[in-house]
Amino acid sequence: MLNPDWIGHEPAGAPPRRVAYFNAGFLRQRRVRRICELAGYELKLFRPGSEDLIAVWGHSPYAARGEAMAEKTGAGIIRVEDAFLRSIHPGRAGEPPMGLAICREGMHFDASKPSDLECILSDHPLDDSALLNRARGCMARLREAELTKYAGFDPDEEPPEPGYVLVIDQTRGDASVKLGGADANSFREMLYYAQEENPGARILIKTHPESQQGFRSGYFSEENATGRITFYDRPVSPWALLEGATAVYTVTSQLGFEAILAGHRPRVFGLPFYAGWGLTTDHRPVPRRRRNLTRAQLFAGAMMLYPVWYDPCRDRLCPLEDAIDGVETQVRAWREDRKGWDASGMRLWKRRAIDGFFGGEKAVRFRDAPVEGMARRQMIWAGKAEGLDMDGLVRVEDGFLRSRGLGAELVPPLSLVCDDLGIYYDPSRESRLERLIAARATLRPDQAVRADTLRRSLIRAGLSKYNLGGDAPDLPEGHRILVPGQVENDASIRLGAGEVRTNLDLLRAARAANPDAVLLYKLHPDVEAGLRPGAVPREAALELADQVLENADPVALLGEVNEVWTMTSLLGFEALLRGVKVTTLGAPFYAGWGLTTDLGQVPERRQARVSLDGLVHAALIDYPRYRDPVSGLPCPAEVIVARLAAGETGQGRKLKALAKLQGIFAGWAHLWR
Repeated sequence: MLNPDWIGHEPAGAPPRRVAYFNAGFLRQRRVRRICELAGYELKLFRPGSEDLIAVWGHSPYAARGEAMAEKTGAGIIRVEDAFLRSIHPGRAGEPPMGLAICREGMHFDASKPSDLECILSDHPLDDSALLNRARGCMARLREAELTKYAGFDPDEEPPEPGYVLVIDQTRGDASVKLGGADANSFREMLYYAQEENPGARILIKTHPESQQGFRSGYFSEENATGRITFYDRPVSPWALLEGATAVYTVTSQLGFEAILAGHRPRVFGLPFYAGWGLTTDHRPVPRRRRNLTRAQLFAGAMMLYPVWYDPCRDRLCPLEDAIDGVETQVRAWREDRKGWDASGMRLWKRRAIDGFFGGEKAVRFRDAPVEGMARRQMIWAGKAEGLDMDGLVRVEDGFLRSRGLGAELVPPLSLVCDDLGIYYDPSRESRLERLIAARATLRPDQAVRADTLRRSLIRAGLSKYNLGGDAPDLPEGHRILVPGQVENDASIRLGAGEVRTNLDLLRAARAANPDAVLLYKLHPDVEAGLRPGAVPREAALELADQVLENADPVALLGEVNEVWTMTSLLGFEALLRGVKVTTLGAPFYAGWGLTTDLGQVPERRQARVSLDGLVHAALIDYPRYRDPVSGLPCPAEVIVARLAAGETGQGRKLKALAKLQGIFAGWAHLWR
């Protein structure tokens, strides 16, 4: 019995093992070497002895060099392969993997002997309820985000009309076919049975992604497209294909594994790792696999216990959930940016940050105004979009975890939101955030846990939008109500405020409704810094408020007050995160969902009752895009929370002239990229 506690890893606390390699691929692939190092295997070029290990890549043709050296020296072998959730494009396109399978006994696709994965599936109890609940959550996340081993399909590609039998092709010469006990005859046999067992049904032959991109040929071609058989090489979502299929036929493809996760019982003509566990109809049984597994157990073994997952932003090994976070953010960026962006209404100092967020595939081109009919997508800074109603125009604004410092002082953002419907602070029309919030009225357990964990991390780290710090003054005793001032010409006031539209009127309304309360008036940071309008004369403010707070830390204040009264301030959202009662007099994005007392006119379309976790998930996880200031990669919210908490933001306050100069060069970056 293989000890599953050290599959893929050296035992906890053990010094790193020196591991020799003789494949130039290990030398070129820094990410692979780093993952191995973190797992306890230090890959080096040296002549191994009998106490050493040799790393080989799976059962590739180059693995024979390492195997020959192991035979000669008595060294042990570890086999390294990509994990089942890899990257946007195939490895031959040059992208590094998000995880590895590091095996001592054998690879998962070699059916000639039990592999490390097979030992897990055979011998591990797989009965821990927490593990299986995590597995169910991760399965749902992969399906929801349409993630697969190579997630670079075209999101605009329409799947074929449902009701077909799906036959999965693979690449010729792939080790998983040969070592899975199959050959070209297996594919011919599979196609024959697909027709025989489904008389009159449409047959759809799905090509492999590497065949679609011209890297390798498959076992089928257009010549097989006769009668009711269609050769399908469109870059469509595998999850969409599986949803439309009435039956699935495979030899050893990973898509057969995903078919199981999608609810199918695929007909299998080879000996892949997922066959023989009671979840497939096997043309060739595997006698040594005698255990029946549930989908969650198969997934937990194959995706959570077997691979070694890597977090490229924090440079550490991680659980599958963190790997999904990373892949999901990178895939989202690729899907949204792959056609390139033209950006309008962007001040010079913002352009470098905009290109950093959205120029990963093609450099952002900056224009004076959006242009219809362009192949590239069109974005505009939301404040410059009023009155524009162009189809496909995406509005961009700062996210809710922005920076350490004010945007008005030219501190670049760590998060931005893209809205293809409206913008979150304009209640006159539906925004993408509004739709996301309504969709999160029901959360899966894993989503609720993630949102709650993120919220608690924010509170522990004392984070807010700008993270300016400040004093925590002594406050009068009593029922304390915080009244945050706002920038009075801000778009959120012009578009989202109700009858109360000024800071002075907000104070009057709060005092009239709460004559005996302790009112604490806090100036908006931009107003306090003298950068934006909205100041209330101190004497006038003190006629209504018990205390005017200057240079006060808003996060510290929220821990000392009983309520917040606001027009549309984001501080109301930050108060909700901390369990503080909030009364709104306008229609901010967080009003109208059953979490606030709303005295303003909230859009009637906000009918869903949403939990705090649902609001957090929509506003901080689903809606924004984040960019890690350390690695430069798209990243999940959790990375930004960690960076802000540690002060690792890369956001030194820049001189205005320097910021504009950077923006000018960002606008011309397409000439040299």
